[in-house]
Amino acid sequence: QLQLEESGGGLVQPGGSLKLSCSASGSTRVDFAYYGVAWFRQAPGKEREGVACIRSSDDSVYYGDFVKGRFTITRDNAKKMVYLQMDNLIAEDTGTYYCAATVPSPPVDGIPVAHLYDYLGQGIQVTVSS
Repeated sequence: QLQLEESGGGLVQPGGSLKLSCSASGSTRVDFAYYGVAWFRQAPGKEREGVACIRSSDDSVYYGDFVKGRFTITRDNAKKMVYLQMDNLIAEDTGTYYCAATVPSPPVDGIPVAHLYDYLGQGIQVTVSS
């Protein structure tokens, strides 16, 4: 069973930056390097939406249009970590951010879809406000 824990959230002013981290742990039969990983977010009163995903085999990535050019997803398999660098944040980025993982790694030809990911973190709050 894989456990995921997010960190790095908080309050930031518009135009600012935050870096979210996702730590994977637990006993699994498959090395973390083979997991596809994604970030989702959920704003108050809205449905959860895919933000970005990264494939296991070649670190290919895909971003939602609303974060392209502002967010960057990366991973460090040796440390079992996944990161989401968020720059030029806007108020609409406010929400609870979730890290998700699954194996085999889903395609990265579109925004991540929640039902394809077997493991989900507890979430962490990001608030963009002046």
